[in-house]
Amino acid sequence: MIKLEQVSKTFGSESAGVHAVRDVSLHIAPGEIFGIIGYSGAGKSTLVRCINLLEEPTAGKVTVDGQVLTDRPVAGPGELQRAFRMPPAQLRQARKKIGMIFQQFNLMPSRTVAGNVAFPLRGSGLSGEAVTAKVKELLELVGLPDKAEAYPAQLSGGQKQRVAIARALASEPKVLLCDEATSALDPQTTQSILRLIKDINRKTGITVVIITHEMAVVKEICHRVAVMEAGCVVEEGSVYDVFSNPRQPVTRSFIATTSNLGKIRELIDAGDPMVELESGQIIARLNYGRGNVGEATISQISRKFDVDVSILYSNVEILSSQPLGGLVARLSGDRVSEAVNYLSERNVVVEVLKRG
Repeated sequence: MIKLEQVSKTFGSESAGVHAVRDVSLHIAPGEIFGIIGYSGAGKSTLVRCINLLEEPTAGKVTVDGQVLTDRPVAGPGELQRAFRMPPAQLRQARKKIGMIFQQFNLMPSRTVAGNVAFPLRGSGLSGEAVTAKVKELLELVGLPDKAEAYPAQLSGGQKQRVAIARALASEPKVLLCDEATSALDPQTTQSILRLIKDINRKTGITVVIITHEMAVVKEICHRVAVMEAGCVVEEGSVYDVFSNPRQPVTRSFIATTSNLGKIRELIDAGDPMVELESGQIIARLNYGRGNVGEATISQISRKFDVDVSILYSNVEILSSQPLGGLVARLSGDRVSEAVNYLSERNVVVEVLKRG
């Protein structure tokens, strides 16, 4: 549905400007919920705005639903390939396939909820009755059938975002771009909006691209994720694979925000009495994945190698309908090294954090 090929965006001159996006290539399948995550300044919002040409790429090719929106050569002025940009009239038509919602909702305060949702349907050729019916259908879809005559000032933040979603869906787009759409909401409201987006995706098959700096959002709703840093995509894959085997430091940093397992490093750095060790003891982090999270490996090493295991932290959850988790434990005994090797042979990733 969305194909980005070597897309770059520079603000200012090539030599002295800001390189917000650098040579990004992504393929997003129809009906997929795709997350793009990164810290502030990583380039994720600029990248998503290149999809609908709110920001025109400096280089690269953008294709949405089989239509090339822009194609600019990556090489210098001697390039034989001609730069292409879809003509404005065609681009306006193409953008109707691409809905977008924002962090600050961007509702028109002087229009009612119904007026906001109906706004994209101006000039669509639909009759007044058809527009009214369409607005009613959309408000029912987002759970606000009784708010048609209310004004934005009378709504909560979650309700405003639901109106924004209904407005984005008015022209029946094939793609929904969500730029930090839950960042201004409290955790409970965030969960309700994510459930709504997931439900809309299931019912309509719309392709969703979510920009966020919160790994918990990706974990909750996305099928695949791309991690951005300094304008580049540094890691990409299924949410389960990225969570279970992060390869980049920035990815590990994001994942640490969704689990309490990372707190052990703070205790070790602070020299907390909880992590004091005697000779022969270790503190290790055990990461479980497909196939082994349900195995009784702790009991096995305790019996087989006469190792005492004291669990300090643990975290097991269901991700993409599969269990994923880990724990931090203190291991004691003369055969600790054998126990660690035994765990590794059973595809448990063992990271020794401290030795006595």
